[in-house]
Amino acid sequence: MSSEDSPVITTQGTGIITGAPDTVTIVLGVQTQAAQAAPAMAENAELANTLIQIKDQGVDDQDITTTNLSVQPNYQPAGTIDGYTVTNQVQATLRDIARSGDLIDAAAGAAGDAIRVQQLTFSIDDDSDLRAQARAEAVAEAQAQAQQIADAAGTQLGAVQSITENPDTGATPFPQARAMTDRAASTPIEPGSQELSVSVSVTYKIG
Repeated sequence: MSSEDSPVITTQGTGIITGAPDTVTIVLGVQTQAAQAAPAMAENAELANTLIQIKDQGVDDQDITTTNLSVQPNYQPAGTIDGYTVTNQVQATLRDIARSGDLIDAAAGAAGDAIRVQQLTFSIDDDSDLRAQARAEAVAEAQAQAQQIADAAGTQLGAVQSITENPDTGATPFPQARAMTDRAASTPIEPGSQELSVSVSVTYKIG
């Protein structure tokens, strides 16, 4: 009997590890309006340039960039244009979450009422150690299942014939993770936790 024809058991295993985010990506917007496009753009550019100075709050030069600039006419119900809205988005990656609130406060101080907090995304900068732990748990779970099946069938569990890691779904934020961006004396940021999951399929020889 060839190895391809040998009896096998295939099981699935999943390892889940929880980690604390250590990086936050903040997308800030500056929105201005004026009767003409040029003044709206000029004011917006001035505020956006001021906003970029938030790098003084611990953002490296390579971690801050302009991601979007839009100029939109404002229409009256009759279809006539009565002004223009300019929006400029700046994305900043901060590797010290403890300074997130100060960064948002600094942005609000720089841009005033024109500031918009568009998005906050928490992540784990280097998840290789957590992923290795999750992978080990996944393989151990698959092996335990295979051993149970082999014991129940009255056969011996043999060597691994193949092992496949299923597509990565990335880290998942816990529901309680949140960012409170209302303007307080110091804006509170709560990154919560993230789950990192690894799933494997393992085929064992038996007999």
